[in-house]
Amino acid sequence: MIFNTILLQEISESFMSCNETISIAESVTGGLLQVAFSEMSNSRLFYKGGITLHTPEKIVKLLNVDHDEIKNCNCVSSFVADTMGRHAAELFESDWCIATSGYCIPERHSAYEVFAYYSITYRGKVVFSDKLELNSSTESLQIKMFYTDQILQKFIDQLRLHQLSITELNTNE
Repeated sequence: MIFNTILLQEISESFMSCNETISIAESVTGGLLQVAFSEMSNSRLFYKGGITLHTPEKIVKLLNVDHDEIKNCNCVSSFVADTMGRHAAELFESDWCIATSGYCIPERHSAYEVFAYYSITYRGKVVFSDKLELNSSTESLQIKMFYTDQILQKFIDQLRLHQLSITELNTNE
């Protein structure tokens, strides 16, 4: 497993300069986001932890996702990812949270498509949410790595925007 070390370093440096924290709630990425954050330098100072869930019962019980929503979408929707992120941030008492929900292998519930929803929350509010789609002929681990890399890229974009807005606020004072 090879992560984009430049990206991981930039995320780590961003957290070191902003004194904020992050947690992870993942399903489709199978723990890879947690591995990526644990590989960052100084991660103990900003990475509060994560949770990987694959069963509907545990997603409902541990992250307070609505049971009917889980049943209607087989645990995969932007609403599920958003809710997972908000509740995981609360659970881990973190400023930021990244949450994932989706499919890395084609199956009946996904109409034999491969896709993932992910959500980035900041202080209890969803700041970015999107869907990733991929060719289903790729191996499962490669799909998880693709999702992880794409999500980390979008996350650093959100961190940059956040830091820019803080800089602008400080400049205007």
